[in-house]
Amino acid sequence: MNKIYVVGIGPGAYDQMTGKAIQALRDSDVIIGYTVYVDLVKDHFSDKTFMTTPMKKEVDRCVLAFEEAQKGQTVSMICSGDAGVYGMAGLMYEVGVGYPQTELEIIPGVTAATGGAAVLGAPLIHDFCLISLSDLLTPWEKIEARLLGAAQADFVVCLYNPSSKKRHDYLKRACELLMTYKSPDTVCGIVSQIAREGEESRVMTLRELSDTQVDMFTTVFIGNSQTRNIGGKMVTPRGYRNV
Repeated sequence: MNKIYVVGIGPGAYDQMTGKAIQALRDSDVIIGYTVYVDLVKDHFSDKTFMTTPMKKEVDRCVLAFEEAQKGQTVSMICSGDAGVYGMAGLMYEVGVGYPQTELEIIPGVTAATGGAAVLGAPLIHDFCLISLSDLLTPWEKIEARLLGAAQADFVVCLYNPSSKKRHDYLKRACELLMTYKSPDTVCGIVSQIAREGEESRVMTLRELSDTQVDMFTTVFIGNSQTRNIGGKMVTPRGYRNV
């Protein structure tokens, strides 16, 4: 049976890839991915054949992986972070229905939520949710409902894809929605370029966050009602001391 690994390569740094991810790439003949992600691993696996497709060509990328596997090649489809968190794992299974002779193995990786949390301190110690602000595949009305629901339930909220050229005000809109139920003084944090050159982080209030400019390479963390700023770190207690 043909084999494709769907590999989460983590936030970008080689030393934040899992050992299993590194081994999968070593065992592969062909590594396929979005151009930006391929550039992150190319130097470490220079003996491999690399194939790329641009953004918005995800289906083509999946088909390319299956076609290469049908030639007898062992293939790795790479994704940043974790392949199963806003990654390619689901689409690979969908496209894979047409390629029943190809086996898929999903290799997990460090997603931006956990990678960024480690930089900020400990914001995700209690219940949290991930919400993408990209309305490319999800209507804004549904995103808005999810934000309100998460805020009302007092979740820590981690936001992916918080801004782009076409969505420059989406983070501000999200903060305004969250402040329907969350205090403007809620402790928040941002991390950009996680584990890559130029990594930066800041801890601030929700009110300050609403006026902060971010980009697509930034991950945003909004605390719950218990989250605190401890020595410049964002910390959400779980409540062990109350047991």
